Amino acid sequence: MFQAELLKGKRILVTGGGSGLGQAMVRRFAALGARTVVLGRRADALAETAKLVAEDGGPEVEQVVCDIRDPKAVDAAVETLWQNGPLDGLVNNAAGNFVSRTEDLSHRAVDVVLGIVLHGTAYMTLACGKRWIAAKHRASVLNIVTTYAWTGSAYVVPSAMGKAGVLAMTRSLAVEWGPKGIRSNAIAPGPFPTPGAWKRLIPGQDAEETMKRKNPLGRFGEHHELTNLASYLMSDGSGFVNGEVVTIDGGEWLKGAGEFNFLDTLSDDDWEQMRRRRG
Repeated sequence: MFQAELLKGKRILVTGGGSGLGQAMVRRFAALGARTVVLGRRADALAETAKLVAEDGGPEVEQVVCDIRDPKAVDAAVETLWQNGPLDGLVNNAAGNFVSRTEDLSHRAVDVVLGIVLHGTAYMTLACGKRWIAAKHRASVLNIVTTYAWTGSAYVVPSAMGKAGVLAMTRSLAVEWGPKGIRSNAIAPGPFPTPGAWKRLIPGQDAEETMKRKNPLGRFGEHHELTNLASYLMSDGSGFVNGEVVTIDGGEWLKGAGEFNFLDTLSDDDWEQMRRRRG
């Protein structure tokens, strides 16, 4: 489906690329010919991603240790990267999240999540965007959001607040920066299990099975499904896609949104009784 050199000639930065979906995207971009840059707080995690890309036969991965909550550190890191030439793409994937009753949160817990999800994403986008605009360099920004950016969700309120802000930024910059040659899009993934975040968000096996049952496709997403979508949106083949958020969740949020969707719990006998009551 994808040409082997779909992303050849592109230099793409992925934040939070040291693990999970970020790591999977870096590996896929590299396999499609891109020169990749991974940015995160842990040098060992970034090195692991670079090692995996090398084992895949991909090009050398640039590694940048940076805390995206620090705007000065972000600008310094991007300035250093630009000394080797401009980036062509930015994937804002870094995130922080945990499940909690909202009344149990401290202001520090709120700040930590918003600092990564909202502020960090904005800092990275501004640092790259200013340089692209100054150089009149065409580029693409891809933000990883979530379906509860527009529906909201209990028990992950800071994350919902932050992702909603990122989605608003995506659509706003699509209009403001589109004429300058910079596309802005987003992906809203559903459940894609990862070793780290999954354990913090899903309390156990019973919760996993419940999540599967509520999904119309009856399963979780596989990483290659998301990385293929991300590759398309970062490629020139999606050149007229701008300001869009693409949901990839098996229909999960639509099922949860319908007022009567809970009726999928009824048995055949229950439906027959309902039919008889209607006469």
